[in-house]
Amino acid sequence: MNRLYFSLVLVLLFSACASTVNISEDLSPAELIQRAHEAMDRNRYNMAIQYYQALQDRNPSNIDLIITAKYHIAFIHYKQKKYEQAKEEFNGILAYYNTPDEELLPKHFKRLAQIVLKNIDEKEKRKK
Repeated sequence: MNRLYFSLVLVLLFSACASTVNISEDLSPAELIQRAHEAMDRNRYNMAIQYYQALQDRNPSNIDLIITAKYHIAFIHYKQKKYEQAKEEFNGILAYYNTPDEELLPKHFKRLAQIVLKNIDEKEKRKK
């Protein structure tokens, strides 16, 4: 009986980690960001990414929210040690800043992306 119970718990645990989140259409951008932060605080990175993806999808013309979501998704990949993916994403963010619209973008995400990219480079150099 204990083995059956343990197996059932494992199945439920792993299926819960991989599941998609049903995100209410009524959530404001601030609520999506808050829920994503809460998921990150609980190390539920896939859930956080889903909230940030919803933030992007629901606000395609708001560059501030798009950059916010893209930065946090890239940072999650960095935290997960998916360095190649994170580097691509951070470089994609920096590409937004190489346009005439740079003045309209949140300045702190450019600097943060540069810092994390430098950290990734340092980690990769130490590995060699």
